[in-house]
Amino acid sequence: MTTQPRHIEIDGVPATDPALIAALMTGFGHFTAMQVRDGRVKGLDLHLARLDRSTRELFGRELDGKRIRELIGGALEAAGVRDASVRVYVYPGVRVAVTVAPPAPDGPGAPQRLTTVEYWRPAPHIKHLGGFGQSYHREAAVRAGWDEAALISPYGEIAEGAVTNIAFWDGTSLVWPSAPCLEGITMALLETRLESVRRPVTLAGLSGYRAALVTNSRSIAPVTAIDEVTFAVDEELMGRVYSAYDSVEPEAL
Repeated sequence: MTTQPRHIEIDGVPATDPALIAALMTGFGHFTAMQVRDGRVKGLDLHLARLDRSTRELFGRELDGKRIRELIGGALEAAGVRDASVRVYVYPGVRVAVTVAPPAPDGPGAPQRLTTVEYWRPAPHIKHLGGFGQSYHREAAVRAGWDEAALISPYGEIAEGAVTNIAFWDGTSLVWPSAPCLEGITMALLETRLESVRRPVTLAGLSGYRAALVTNSRSIAPVTAIDEVTFAVDEELMGRVYSAYDSVEPEAL
């Protein structure tokens, strides 16, 4: 059992709330990330459910969705914006932090080239704070000239991207890897609006797919390469995917 520090300084300045800073420094917790437009969010109910579900699992307590709406609304008002990239973090003691940053660009994302790394996130069903491994591999991929890392098992089974979900087009359905992964909100919204299946996806079987794409809270983008396997951008498919996402009615905070 750990005890809370009695005194914390940041850049030589004593923290005004040492208990809060100590909670933030644990590295234990979870979060969700969303795009807000005119005070509205696509899949807001899914974000709130994710936060509550993970809070119950990690801290044994429920998290009131109404409170989270109020905290996000207050942060947006304090920042003087209605369009933003917002993150909601939950820490020990169910301390909630909200960050407000400039919104991601609207519209289709730029084509992505991925390289594979042998790594699966621990407790992948939780959008947790222990993201060093995936961040490490993604930064290494970017330094090597790629756009993203695809996380695979030692046996070549694909799970997800470092900060994305990935789907493949077999000519009939979007195929989402069935390996353990974080089920992103954008993925969940698309999966219910397009013909979709989940099944194992392996490196050895990539050549059997016609196209691929990645999704997260910031964008939906076609994939043009995974290692040495290349994919053409299927404009018709991407148009259907963007249309499906655009059809999602955003919810007011």
